[in-house]
Amino acid sequence: MTRPLRPPRPPRPPRARRSPRRPGRRARTAADPAALTASVEDYLKAIYELERTGEPAATTGLASLLGVTPASVTGMVGRLAEQGLLTHRRYRGVRLTAKGRHAALRTIRRHRVIESYLVRALGYRWDEVDVEAERLEHAASDEFVDRMAAAIGEPTSDPHGAPIPSREGTVAEARYRTLADLAVGASAEVMQVSDDDPSLLRYLDDLAIRPGSAVRVVDRAPFGGPITVRVGDATRVVGPALAERVMVRPQSGPAASARTEPRGRPRR
Repeated sequence: MTRPLRPPRPPRPPRARRSPRRPGRRARTAADPAALTASVEDYLKAIYELERTGEPAATTGLASLLGVTPASVTGMVGRLAEQGLLTHRRYRGVRLTAKGRHAALRTIRRHRVIESYLVRALGYRWDEVDVEAERLEHAASDEFVDRMAAAIGEPTSDPHGAPIPSREGTVAEARYRTLADLAVGASAEVMQVSDDDPSLLRYLDDLAIRPGSAVRVVDRAPFGGPITVRVGDATRVVGPALAERVMVRPQSGPAASARTEPRGRPRR
């Protein structure tokens, strides 16, 4: 029995040709700053903050700062090391590479410019902006953030006194003392305050202690007791834990400081 002949197959349509890549345009990779996820940016920013003490960032410190488990930190650290964003030595913590530091400063710039824009252009209070900036920093483009900065006069510090990194990824990190370091009779200018607690910021605002304020220590209670300071024409009493979170630049004088070790950032 002869099998019937099959009808010929219709010709396949020609494949669509891929458009040639534009000159100067490159494919995004996992380590490309434009392709980093919000989670990765948060890790890099946290590592940068912990590294400012001069020591590598410990995984336990990262877990505490980010509110995640140590196991989660270990897994993410391995992935970031593979992308060339950090180096990790077992039991010795992690350090950002030049690429990782640049990416961290890029995120920090977005955060602090957004905070400044919310206060200066939109009338937000300084205790409201940190949460808003955390939401927006991962979505805003660099060009958009640059335009925000230009619109408010290119600020060099955010509402809490923290320096804003440049577009090129550099930042002028100063080392200040804390209000708790000052001896009786010492005068200083408030430079920066911790921004992680909105209620703390509202309390400092009530005390008129904010970046740019002039303060003078008039009394210190013994055994770690409260510190009495003069702020403008008012006398305020500040607890030692709060004073540790207010960074100041002492004026020159014989009683400028009760301690000798400068601090890198406000204690959280």
